Amino acid sequence: MKKGTEHPVTEQILLRKGARKVEEIPEDVIKLLQKGQIQSVNLTEWLAIDHLQLLSVIVDELDLRKEVDPMLQRCSQWSETRIMKIIPAIASEWLQSLETFSTNDQQRIFHGLATHASDSVRCWAVYMIGLDPQLGLAEKLETMRPFAADAHFGVREISWMAVRESLSQEVMEAITFLAEWVQEEDPNIRRFAVEATRPRGVWAKHIPELKENPELGLPLLEAVKADSSRYVQDSVANWLNDASKTKPDWVQQVCAEWLERSNSKETKRIVTRAQRSLMKK
Repeated sequence: MKKGTEHPVTEQILLRKGARKVEEIPEDVIKLLQKGQIQSVNLTEWLAIDHLQLLSVIVDELDLRKEVDPMLQRCSQWSETRIMKIIPAIASEWLQSLETFSTNDQQRIFHGLATHASDSVRCWAVYMIGLDPQLGLAEKLETMRPFAADAHFGVREISWMAVRESLSQEVMEAITFLAEWVQEEDPNIRRFAVEATRPRGVWAKHIPELKENPELGLPLLEAVKADSSRYVQDSVANWLNDASKTKPDWVQQVCAEWLERSNSKETKRIVTRAQRSLMKK
């Protein structure tokens, strides 16, 4: 950007609601997003970001242009444009590039990504955790905790998606570990525990073991069957709605039992939404 054309981060920009369509995003907003200086405020902005352009900016910001130039060269050859492919691909490139750095530099660089002002950059850090072959499932989940509680919706969504593959391979270990999370005060943490284990999920691989044996997830679901947070309620309902696609009788039974034991408006809302697919049949 030429000198004198910088766009200041004004209060109006920070408090914006966000455009409905990509072409309606103001020029100053998209430029600040691409420079990593502000966060996206809705899905439209989140999807509009050019991650390869942002990557180049961040590399310069971290003063790593020379060290990671091979990474940038490889990325420049990509034809992939789907964001849910681009984010893990960039994370994988970072993991590969960091192998050439000392442990201290690896930690410094990861910290820079993980705490960046840009939610998109933090999403790369999230997938670096999820894709790291040196981390076991428990380590991945514990390291993911700050991102599961992130104030930004996109980072929270990516956090559970990033561990989905590892979780699907060790379902019972994951449920045992996350059983403590559904007791946490932070609704974002409780929601992560439920969303990460959904039998089907959105934009994510299915978990065959939970599709066929959804009762395995009850230690998590029972704890939040009357949760005060709508964010958590929706996740519980969606979990059961997923399960209803393969085990409809089981879902109906669970919902009936919950209503018998909990007459709260929260439980009623959950079971109503949980059975929405069954009601259509």
